[in-house]
Amino acid sequence: MEKRIRRDTKILWILKGLLTAYVVTGILLLLLAMALYRLELNEKSVSAAVTAIYVLSTLAGGIVIGKLAKVRRFLWGLLLGGGYFLLLVLITLGVYHTLSGDVIHLAAACILCMGGGMAGAMIS
Repeated sequence: MEKRIRRDTKILWILKGLLTAYVVTGILLLLLAMALYRLELNEKSVSAAVTAIYVLSTLAGGIVIGKLAKVRRFLWGLLLGGGYFLLLVLITLGVYHTLSGDVIHLAAACILCMGGGMAGAMIS
């Protein structure tokens, strides 16, 4: 019984961290959309900002999961970043029915997401 409670708690940790990361993503993407409208940013700037949003969002989610876990925080942060990236890929596949970009860009985004989650969990 106690193991089930602990397992449920760990799933809740991940869900809380992912929810935090996606709320931060939504807020930052909204701010980026307003900046794009006002400042007429070019494609390179928007692409760099989206990459920064991935890292900042997983950093925030990593901080949340690191505070909840308290042990093996870097592993929990990696797991959170991987989950964030996986959901991002699934949403992209659901909307566009294909992945745009090559394997190197996908791998870089995965590493950035996992690194952001790990860094957030370690500084928590």
